[in-house]
Amino acid sequence: MQNAAQPPVPMTEIWRGPMAESLHLGHALICGPGGEIIEAWGDPQVQVYPRSSCKMLQALPLIESGAADAAGLGPEHLALACASHNGAAIHTARVADWIEGLGLAEPDFRCGSHMPKDEDAAHALIRAHAAPCQLHNNCSGKHAGFLTLNRHIGGGPDYELFDHPVQQACLRAFEEVTGQDSPGHGIDGCSAPNFLTTLHGMGRAMAWFANAREGADTRQSAAARLRDAMIAHPDLVAGEGRACTELMRACNEPVALKTGAEAFFVAIIPGRGLGIALKIADGADRAAECTIAALLVRLGVLDANHPSARKFMNKVMTNWRGIETGMIKPAAGLPG
Repeated sequence: MQNAAQPPVPMTEIWRGPMAESLHLGHALICGPGGEIIEAWGDPQVQVYPRSSCKMLQALPLIESGAADAAGLGPEHLALACASHNGAAIHTARVADWIEGLGLAEPDFRCGSHMPKDEDAAHALIRAHAAPCQLHNNCSGKHAGFLTLNRHIGGGPDYELFDHPVQQACLRAFEEVTGQDSPGHGIDGCSAPNFLTTLHGMGRAMAWFANAREGADTRQSAAARLRDAMIAHPDLVAGEGRACTELMRACNEPVALKTGAEAFFVAIIPGRGLGIALKIADGADRAAECTIAALLVRLGVLDANHPSARKFMNKVMTNWRGIETGMIKPAAGLPG
């Protein structure tokens, strides 16, 4: 008999004065080297869209196919393939050079454009009365990876469509690494398919990435290269001020972190062979950031008093006059 679904549980509390004013519920788990669940909160079998947290899975075919090596891609390119970047110059310039080296240009992307999250880049566009382009899309590194794979296999231009060989290769990798057949997909913000799985499937995948070793086999080598590229280049994975970048820098051992839209977050901890996956039910990023920090503290890979940790966990809230009004803190059962 299949276990009944478990409800989401308290993950993050927003305190004002002497009481918790708001509460964010969610699901989280930590998986061991074999994909087994070590600790869980809520329902490990809840179906989820991992959103951008699964970019490293989507990048596996880029390396496995030989496309990455044929295009001369290095760790910075691989980090960008896994990134949800700020659209700063360090991101857009590298992506532009990457696709130019393929003989392609910005119109070849299928991700759409939006204003960059990086303030300097956004202000420069405003001052120039210029519109953002697809290079500014936070997923442009992932799409540069798709374009690289697509050129290598000789696919048609609509590489973002579900039935295109690029996306079918991503689906096969996704299902094999999560250990589950995906029951369906939705269209992500960047127009590519985002495949459904369970929270346990994503935790299992993160633990598999944590234990991957170069030279073991083609897929493990690809995973190790992607993971290590993320760890080596946290500034390219997200950007200044972002939780992924700041917490990776703050951890006292190598950790790869990746956020996803609607409050998804994952962690890969290679020194311990562990993977973390979490989903906040109401889609609040502040709760996902607080919860991932709390779980890293729980595992001893992050000091709760590190300034970057305190930006996201046990963060003091102030009003417009700078008066302390409350705190964002982990719920009971997570470290405080």
